[in-house]
Amino acid sequence: MTKSSPFLLTPSPFSAHAQNMSMLALTELLGTPVIGPSGAPCGRVREVALTPAEDLARVSNFIVRTKQGDRVLPLVAVASLNGGVRASSPASEWLEAQSDGLFLLERDLLDQQIIDVHGRKVVRVNDVDLHPETTDRRVHLKIGSVDVGPRGAVRRLLIGVVPMAALKILLQRIPPRLIPWEFVDLIEIDPARRVKLKISHERLAKLHPADIADIIEELAPQEREAVFETLDEEVAAGALEEVQPRVKRSILESLDSDRAADIVGEMNPDAAADVLADLPEETTTEILRGMDKEERDEVAELLEFGETTAAGRMNTEYLALDEQATVNDGIEALRCFEGGVETVSTMYLVDKDGRLVGAVPLAKIVLAKADDKLFSLTQAPLISTHAGAREKEVAELFDKYNLITLPVVDDDNRLTGVITSDDVISLLRAKL
Repeated sequence: MTKSSPFLLTPSPFSAHAQNMSMLALTELLGTPVIGPSGAPCGRVREVALTPAEDLARVSNFIVRTKQGDRVLPLVAVASLNGGVRASSPASEWLEAQSDGLFLLERDLLDQQIIDVHGRKVVRVNDVDLHPETTDRRVHLKIGSVDVGPRGAVRRLLIGVVPMAALKILLQRIPPRLIPWEFVDLIEIDPARRVKLKISHERLAKLHPADIADIIEELAPQEREAVFETLDEEVAAGALEEVQPRVKRSILESLDSDRAADIVGEMNPDAAADVLADLPEETTTEILRGMDKEERDEVAELLEFGETTAAGRMNTEYLALDEQATVNDGIEALRCFEGGVETVSTMYLVDKDGRLVGAVPLAKIVLAKADDKLFSLTQAPLISTHAGAREKEVAELFDKYNLITLPVVDDDNRLTGVITSDDVISLLRAKL
């Protein structure tokens, strides 16, 4: 059955006065007759295209099915959307259709999964809302939002089957579920197409790592890899720390070893050691080989400890100062510290042999004078755990003393690392 056209069968919904306020569904536009300058039909709209290299939201072309094959009708050659798509140039001047470098809305968007960065979830597109405008006697068409609810699905199912007037009445009764285009991140598996179509995940990268992780876990393995390929290493590392262990393994095994090494190198050493410990030995070796020497040595040292011990959970990036240090020394160390923020809530004091002698909460440093000795601000009792302590003992210490961080010492009481509350939370989650 031929689609009925909302342009031909309804009185001019896109008049000069109304065009800037109207919305046009992609599925209403597809199949619409195209009228040439002489008033004779030239074909029907087969696709609506963007040229991402020029504009990621504005429609650049219609792909029109004609008797001579598919042709490209540039939007600059569209005179109006009044009573159908009216072209200002004859079909003989339209170039043969090529999709290279074009993002086709039906092929690449309808029924495809996208990332809703505002709702922090993965959804499937049922339709696309286009906003037509007329400025300087030229027609412009821009993506306003994507429809991910039942309204778009019903429109697609019934368009061309029931009269358009009746369909519009029905659709008015269905609440829309729209995602503004600026909140949409596209998923493209093919690396070459990602580059050509300028598809990145800048919007996704602005979310909290835990939200990124939730989204990643909803994707298929190939889609996860595609997303991780475009994320900045630091962002990818933060997200990787939050995903489930089986997903971590899947992602790292799918990535090129150099790319995996760059991401693991940005992770906290304890988290990096945890994820590498779950990988095949050959994969772990390849990733370690690609890391910077300092990062590699830290992670390799942690890998030697049992995964279920305090040493296996500890972070080797922490703030430790000489027992004679002042508050001013502590503030300077804090300014230069490049480790994770979760470890800076407490500064540790060590003697000349590296033995743990005190712990100073950051809150006390803020309130003290610059020349005060840090040792005078230490809290008692000094709670620590041995590197070989079991996970259960660690969790019990955090619970009993309401700890935020817990120092880990060796047989000679030398400070070797710090366990943070988020490490314990991750431990407990793994047990659920």
